[in-house]
Amino acid sequence: MSFQRLGLVVQDSRTAHYDLGPAALKLGLASLSRLDAVRLARERMPALMQTIGHTLALAVWGNRGPTIVHWEESSQAVTANLRLGDVMPLLSSATGRCFAAHMPREAVAPMLQDELAHAAKLRRTDLPTTAAAVDTLLTEVRTHGSACVVDTLLPGIVGFCVPVFDSDGHMVLGIVTLGSVATFDAAWGGAVHGPLARAAAQLSADLGYAG
Repeated sequence: MSFQRLGLVVQDSRTAHYDLGPAALKLGLASLSRLDAVRLARERMPALMQTIGHTLALAVWGNRGPTIVHWEESSQAVTANLRLGDVMPLLSSATGRCFAAHMPREAVAPMLQDELAHAAKLRRTDLPTTAAAVDTLLTEVRTHGSACVVDTLLPGIVGFCVPVFDSDGHMVLGIVTLGSVATFDAAWGGAVHGPLARAAAQLSADLGYAG
């Protein structure tokens, strides 16, 4: 009765079963709005790095594209000329591919067009050079639930990026890891990708994503 008076539960007059009331809904939405995805991800990075043994980074969508906002180097540090605030390309980086696959098409279309033209001008055979090829690539990213690149952004470097979603199903950040091709397990579901994907799925669930 106390919960009913507070609006936390309501009772169905037909079945007499209880369900969450409007006050409980407001509390839930208020709690979700206070969650900081980057803060929660940063808190979990040390344990994740211990598991996979490779450098980790966090990226969010900025006004110029996918932007690195946090970086933690492992003991197996790789030579990667990346810094906080760097904007990652959409076609040649795992981070960019992940965001391109999950952001609204109108948000990424102008950048994709510019990068397509640049890739065609350089005659790069390791990158898509047509809109149809880009669609195929992004479909593969969505199918795997992650993006992976080998040698496309940095020579001798493998990178994974997995998406984190909020309660509305929007991608709010990408968890990124990279390492040398000599020591990095680039297999889907392998020693690197498996723990990374599970960490992103758990963080998404904690942010209210239903899957």
